[in-house]
Amino acid sequence: MLRTLPAVFNISSRSLKISLCTLGPFRLCSISTQVHRNSRYKMASDAPLLIQLEAASVAVANKAGEIVRDIMKKGELGIIQKTHIKDLQTEADRKVQMCIATSLGRQFPGITIIGEEEMEKCNDENLVYNGKSDEVMACASKCPDQYKNVKPEQIVVWIDPLDGTQEYIEGLLDHVTVLIGIAVDGQSAAGVIHQPYFNYNVKGDDVKLGRTCWGIKGLGSYGFTHKPLPKDKTIITTTRSHPTPTVQEAIDSFKPDEVLRVGGCGHKVMIVLEGDAHVYLFASPGCKKWDTCGPQAILEAVGGRLTDIHGNILEYHKDVQKPNTAGVLATFENHDYYLKNIPQGIRDQLKVKL
Repeated sequence: MLRTLPAVFNISSRSLKISLCTLGPFRLCSISTQVHRNSRYKMASDAPLLIQLEAASVAVANKAGEIVRDIMKKGELGIIQKTHIKDLQTEADRKVQMCIATSLGRQFPGITIIGEEEMEKCNDENLVYNGKSDEVMACASKCPDQYKNVKPEQIVVWIDPLDGTQEYIEGLLDHVTVLIGIAVDGQSAAGVIHQPYFNYNVKGDDVKLGRTCWGIKGLGSYGFTHKPLPKDKTIITTTRSHPTPTVQEAIDSFKPDEVLRVGGCGHKVMIVLEGDAHVYLFASPGCKKWDTCGPQAILEAVGGRLTDIHGNILEYHKDVQKPNTAGVLATFENHDYYLKNIPQGIRDQLKVKL
């Protein structure tokens, strides 16, 4: 569903007059703290819009992870079937999208927000989160030139509130991600991948559950570590729940030594980002723009590539066809090599639809 969210409220500044002769040490400390806060607010308002939006996206993704875990802990997933038996939705899908769309829409009026689920009015203010990531805001001075003067009308935010819904239901929790992609002028520019259950199998009281990875093209990507890819073998990651003869034929053409069949586009791109697979290959039209926009930006911010199987750059303007009809190919390196290995017969089966 497409929705351009209007402004909800305006904040006006007020001046404060202080009589220095009445200040004791505690009041002076309080005023000093307020000046520091005002300085931070001014820095935030001066930061480029894309930096502010990415900072808010990272912050609200962390909030979304808490929602995902809370719903699972309560054990009432609220599962409904959408279009078919493998197209399911849970209470986490609904609440997380409401949280992200409402939170970003209120902070950034004028941007366009597109989510996997139906856009519903938020009647629970506990779902709204207005924070910003300090880590992202600290990068304001390093904002790439092409993004310094972006206007709200140039931006489309793509949300997959629960990538890997089937795996969430089945308890394969490390496959689950929350995805936020930011497109500028129809091109993937920045993204967030939040893994609510990262480390959930690791024992220890000091183990932090969940992590958020983010990136901006031209700036870099953060929150993960890439290890060198093995040179003596080829590892492919692909779909777990949507296998087809075409998908398998494409995989076989690479003669892989190992195939990692997992759920969720975000999870598969993370496998490529961390060096656990050379290629994410999905020769099928089943993947959507909200699956790829955020992960693509993070991958390309560190030199990787994500295209369709013809090598075309994916578009993310508000009127674009939602399915990635020509499949997905994502690599950390040697993208052209893997493109050339896809048989022409498979390319002919998957046509680009704009």
